[in-house]
Amino acid sequence: MIKIKPLIALVSFLIALTLIIPAVMVLPFSGEKAAGRLGEELKKTKAAGENAAPTADAAVEVAVFRSAKSVIENVGLEDYLVGVVAAEMPAEFNQEALKAQALTARTYIVSRMLNKNTMGVPKSALEQGAQVTDTQNHQVYLSDDEQRKKWGADYDWKKKKIIEAVRATSGQILTYDGKPIDAMFFSTSNGFTENSEEYWSGNIPYLRSVSSPWDKNSPKFNSQKVISVKNFEAALGVKVGSSGAIGKIVARTEGKRVAKVDFGGKVLTGKEIREKLDLRSSDFSWERKGGNIVITTRGFGHGVGMSQYGANGMAEEGKNYQDIVMHYYKGIEITSAESMLATITAKK
Repeated sequence: MIKIKPLIALVSFLIALTLIIPAVMVLPFSGEKAAGRLGEELKKTKAAGENAAPTADAAVEVAVFRSAKSVIENVGLEDYLVGVVAAEMPAEFNQEALKAQALTARTYIVSRMLNKNTMGVPKSALEQGAQVTDTQNHQVYLSDDEQRKKWGADYDWKKKKIIEAVRATSGQILTYDGKPIDAMFFSTSNGFTENSEEYWSGNIPYLRSVSSPWDKNSPKFNSQKVISVKNFEAALGVKVGSSGAIGKIVARTEGKRVAKVDFGGKVLTGKEIREKLDLRSSDFSWERKGGNIVITTRGFGHGVGMSQYGANGMAEEGKNYQDIVMHYYKGIEITSAESMLATITAKK
């Protein structure tokens, strides 16, 4: 007959032994740092632009006058900037160029909202609270639906790319002497940008002529336009007659564009000629061919500020968005706009 107490003691000893042995086996490693753990990462597929983290732009709304439908659309600042970059710059461009464009777009609208500048907004839209239009009078803007129509099957990757560019510059603007700059931009230069006073009144210190050799690769660098002699004379209010010379360039700008043309005593500026003849650039030349005048232009746009194709060329050479804006806007700083955004929100 087996005694109960010795049996209990034996069972207790075996149980204790099973607990002690694994602990002893672990002890030699207890002082070591873990070099690896069994982890688990479940990837979630995100829709284009989905991001749980709020950005510095999140609290601000922009009242956009949608010109085609004559309605006001209240758009979050980030969505507004995405819509502007989508409209103003090809999504195929280098990411650093897109970031530079996002910076100019944010700088423009923050300055406008801070100063309560409503110039260019139709009176009827102002009465409804509009702050900006969706046209070239301000910044062209495309809604999400319009982006889908524009991009079609490429919507997802283009939308994602532009959102990333906007968020990479979140809360940043361009300033000069602590104030948001007038961040002018255009498509393609003639190899140089233009001083502000050559196209508009006023010498703006950060809008100086700089070289932009990358633009020569732009498909918009060269163009031609044919206009009849009769329409040429009517548009410019001049008579060219049958002489071989049609006007004479008497001055050029620092940016190598036409400053003044003398038509037998009547002098027109390059800007006036560009606008009256609807030319791509004020860097032009022309020649008569029969009853027509063939006009050749270099570049596309007013030439002041940042060249978009130049920005893309810089990015393709490895420059970042900070390099790009510092090249095209002289003496400026990239500044946090959070206090300005807070001021805009507080004014509402």
